[in-house]
Amino acid sequence: MRGTAISRQDIVRIARSWIGTPYHHQASAQGVGTDCLGLVRGIWRALYGAEPASIPFYSRDWAEASNRETLLEVARQYLVAVASEDMRPGDVLIFRFQSDLPAKHVAVLASKKSMIHAMEGVAVAEVSLLPWWRRRIAGVFSFPGVID
Repeated sequence: MRGTAISRQDIVRIARSWIGTPYHHQASAQGVGTDCLGLVRGIWRALYGAEPASIPFYSRDWAEASNRETLLEVARQYLVAVASEDMRPGDVLIFRFQSDLPAKHVAVLASKKSMIHAMEGVAVAEVSLLPWWRRRIAGVFSFPGVID
């Protein structure tokens, strides 16, 4: 993908190629292990090459421990913010599991009704974007340079 135009179809195709990758905290190795952030990092590498920044160690309770919106801050730095009503396949969705806690989960929108993500104890999967998930969207972002 490097050096070519990036389409939303390309992003979804890359995300789907990770389906079945086992969950592994802090990993980002297709077919070997990944967490939700690792999935997005892997898509980034497929699109652009090297990641824009190194990822420091993070514990499973990093968001609760820091009480900072680290995930949203980093997304704003490297991705392009999109209004939630304008989200389209290939966009990155960031979720807040509880309204009083920082956002700490990411997925890639695969279609109007589904997303691809990794969750602890479950391999990367494409799942329905049910109302439960929709209510928890804290931010929507597009990869930079998407042409359509």
